[in-house]
Amino acid sequence: MSRTVRLCLALGLCVIAALALAILIGETGFDRGQYAAAFGDPTSGPWEVLWQVRAPRAVCALAVGAALGLAGAVMQGLLRNPLADPGVLGVSATAALGAALAIVMGGAAVPGLVEISALIGAGLAGAMLIAASSAMRAPEALILFGVALSSFAGALTALIFNLSPSPIAQAEVMSWLLGSVQNRSWVDVAWVTPAVLVSAVFAVLASPGLKMLTLGDEGAATSGLSMGRLRAFALIAAALATGAAVAVAGVIGFVGLAAPHLVRAAVRGDAGRILAPSALSGGLMLVIADLLARLTPTDQELKLGVFTALIGAPLFALIAWRAAREWRL
Repeated sequence: MSRTVRLCLALGLCVIAALALAILIGETGFDRGQYAAAFGDPTSGPWEVLWQVRAPRAVCALAVGAALGLAGAVMQGLLRNPLADPGVLGVSATAALGAALAIVMGGAAVPGLVEISALIGAGLAGAMLIAASSAMRAPEALILFGVALSSFAGALTALIFNLSPSPIAQAEVMSWLLGSVQNRSWVDVAWVTPAVLVSAVFAVLASPGLKMLTLGDEGAATSGLSMGRLRAFALIAAALATGAAVAVAGVIGFVGLAAPHLVRAAVRGDAGRILAPSALSGGLMLVIADLLARLTPTDQELKLGVFTALIGAPLFALIAWRAAREWRL
């Protein structure tokens, strides 16, 4: 059994344990009789709490975290930059722009419209990035284009928020931008799961090329690698995964950055084999983060995006510091 398979099995067991904790543990404790009702009486209140409130929320957090972890691994492999994440190329910002535009225009009243708008925004970003990648061969140029796209989309989102005449719409946009899986249902799980699976297929198609990229552009080209097809597969995978995550949970940062770093040493930096472990570690991170956010004793529940940023920002600084030390050496 390979090292990667053992790692995935271990992460899978941790994910199952985290899901069980997220479903069984909540703000309100159950006694033995209530747990018996939750597992034996579908008409009881405890059953409703466990399987219609906590379970879809936990599974949604798993799917969103897996999507962000996968997108982060793909981006870091494509750009050969350990500080890359799904937001660095502007996909998260454009997906959030699509969702904000739909909310302000009253789309929240139409089931699925906000999610579709977020996916359209991510798709437009992916299309622009694929077009730009054909002209910008250097990874640094693509990163700069993505940063500009992210800044522009963020400015448009702020403009929409500022010009919205409805305080209710403003509150909904702000809640979306902070990120959360609160009050998510099995319908939301059905939204995000197929998109994550399709993005995983494109990521697998890109994985051999991502591994070859570690040899450098010239080495990859001499091996017969089609850079255009690799960039297209990788960007489609990252855009679709990120768009699906934002569509369901809003903007959640740092998971895509941190998840690949947690497993990179175990797969010895292999850009092809890191994809599945990154997805599992991202899902595990977000399930645990959502559970901790729920259990934190505050008057209002912490938004998941805020919670991950509080943990992720110091981690980002640590990774940047370590990378700077390596470059100096």
